[in-house]
Amino acid sequence: MAANKKRERNLIAYTGAAAVAAVAINLIVSAVNAHREKLKKKKGLAGTNVRINLSASEIKRLADDIIAKSKEVYDSVASVPLEKVTYMNVIAPLAELEAYQFPLVQSCLFPKKVSPLEDVRKASSDAEIRLDSFFLMCRKREDVYRVIKAFVEKGEWLGPEAKQYIQCLVRDYERNGINLTLSKRKELEYLRSRLDNLSAQYIQNLNEDNSFLLLGDHELAGMPPEFIKSLEKTESAKLKVHLRNHHVSPILEHCKVGATRKLVAVAYNQRRGKENLVVLDSLIQLRHKFARLLGYSNYADFVIEPRMAKNSAKVFEFLEDISASVTGLANIELSMLKDLKRIEEGDSPFGMEDLLYYMKRAEERHLNLDLGEVKQYFPFNLVLSGIFKIFQDLFGLRFEEISNAEVWHGTVCLYSILDFSTSELLGYLYLDMFSREGKYTHTCILPLQNGCLSGGTRQIPVAILISQCPKPIDQNPVLLRFSEVVSLCHEFTHVVHHICNQATFARFSGLRIEADFSEIPSQLLENWCYEGGCLKMMSGFHQDITKSITSEMCRALKRRRDMFSGLKLKQEILFCLIDQIIHSSEDVDIVELLKDLHPKVMLGIPLLEGTNPASCFPRYVVGCEAICYSYLWSEAFAADIFASKFKDDLQNQTAGLQLRNKVLAPGGAKDPLEILRNYLGREPSIDSFIDSKTRNSW
Repeated sequence: MAANKKRERNLIAYTGAAAVAAVAINLIVSAVNAHREKLKKKKGLAGTNVRINLSASEIKRLADDIIAKSKEVYDSVASVPLEKVTYMNVIAPLAELEAYQFPLVQSCLFPKKVSPLEDVRKASSDAEIRLDSFFLMCRKREDVYRVIKAFVEKGEWLGPEAKQYIQCLVRDYERNGINLTLSKRKELEYLRSRLDNLSAQYIQNLNEDNSFLLLGDHELAGMPPEFIKSLEKTESAKLKVHLRNHHVSPILEHCKVGATRKLVAVAYNQRRGKENLVVLDSLIQLRHKFARLLGYSNYADFVIEPRMAKNSAKVFEFLEDISASVTGLANIELSMLKDLKRIEEGDSPFGMEDLLYYMKRAEERHLNLDLGEVKQYFPFNLVLSGIFKIFQDLFGLRFEEISNAEVWHGTVCLYSILDFSTSELLGYLYLDMFSREGKYTHTCILPLQNGCLSGGTRQIPVAILISQCPKPIDQNPVLLRFSEVVSLCHEFTHVVHHICNQATFARFSGLRIEADFSEIPSQLLENWCYEGGCLKMMSGFHQDITKSITSEMCRALKRRRDMFSGLKLKQEILFCLIDQIIHSSEDVDIVELLKDLHPKVMLGIPLLEGTNPASCFPRYVVGCEAICYSYLWSEAFAADIFASKFKDDLQNQTAGLQLRNKVLAPGGAKDPLEILRNYLGREPSIDSFIDSKTRNSW
């Protein structure tokens, strides 16, 4: 019996719990405990290390402390003699440090996005720069890497999650060039600096572009009166149309004058084209050099290697399979749009400037749907309570608001999330939903603390959901556009992914996994927003909430989503292919590539003359380089899960709890394909995705 207990203790240690159970004998304990005592004065959320409402000076001091304590632990690990390396003196301190200091780091960084105080936002931005620089330096410490590698080569038995964690540590160092010669490391640093500067220059060029067109009233025929009123009028009575999305998209969707749509589309896709094309060419060449220095044949393979797809060849296969599968449907859809144009404008050729306009006209013809009327059925509080109910029923969760919580603004709310059957506390969620000056302008999730084992106990995950709903005015309810309802449901799934994480290591949180896997659950749950029963649960007419959205509206919203799915996919595939080709091939003339590939993918529709590739898809050039496929990839596998598990029963709690336990709980601790195989009971497939797009039910 004693032997069995000893074996059990060893098993716990090697699977990662030893990192927390035996750290008491390691230097990390004294460092972390001292840090805890120092920070007790600043009370945060009970049971967490998250710090709320730090002042600018406190953020700076906390960042200083994080850097000092991290260096102390790294130095301690690096000092271990190679012949004496063990899990407990090398891996455990690093895992414990990451678990404990992540919420402290986030406490420094999240005020940048939400604090109402300008000096706090600036201090947070400054801390982000310092901490990013410090942690990049840590990932390049050869002395620490050498000790970790010595442990790996020792061949000590490890459980699967601990093994995965160590593989991630080694990979981080090696992808930062730790194995290169000193001269090649210097070259890598030079390339990294050049890439950062060029990326910043590219974004700055676009942000500084203030170009506009001057158009007459007759050139804007068909535009809504409120849009015309919003435009600045010049002395010559011309209207100033800025080449920004908030002006360009409405014109491409509503303007009846084909020449105007073409003029605006061409001008928009030429913004800063000359300057940024030079920048783009340089970026691509430098990215390939960077990847080759690290031993990869091209930049795409470097970026994709740690992701679900693994390599660029798999991405090309995926994109080409989908493109071929939707060609027939896309041709039918394009023929319909050409017929509409022929009726309205005669025999003029159909161009890219016509796509949005005639899709909108087809929608008006085939759907009896007023999105302004739909909005009246989605008061914010009702949508929120409906989402809570859906997630409660599906995943066995309970959401409880905490009164009098410490927050950074009066409109912020705090919720505890508990297991419905056991009342076990699973995590906390801050909701910061309403717009205000200085706040981050997009909807997103920020992790504040990762669920993991730390200091011998389970660390409670904490997250913030940030959005930009309009401010409440008097007693009038805040009404959400339908797109905002879908977005809220999507982001809430990220919250649940984070909260339900049961991994041992902080590294494997549900919000720190690769994008081509992390978006799968959220893409899956978007389906609930298009089914009548769930929509009615989230809706109620704002003047009489007992009147939910009508069944006719529900069907129309679903048909609207499915309209022109072939053509929409073709457009997305075009951009994904361009992104993948330029990052997997040498010496590609991107201008000629776009001219050649555009009509092939877009069913003969030529590229708009004068379109510059550096202007027409900036988000694929900087920020999503070589991975713009990932959202489409996750949508495809989400469709497989939906068709297999939920299509016939949206409230299938058995499938929902299995999703929580088999897909959400592991976070990044297991291989994504293994997770999906385990849940589906077979290899995942894109067949259901293709079927859902090609049914053309509308």
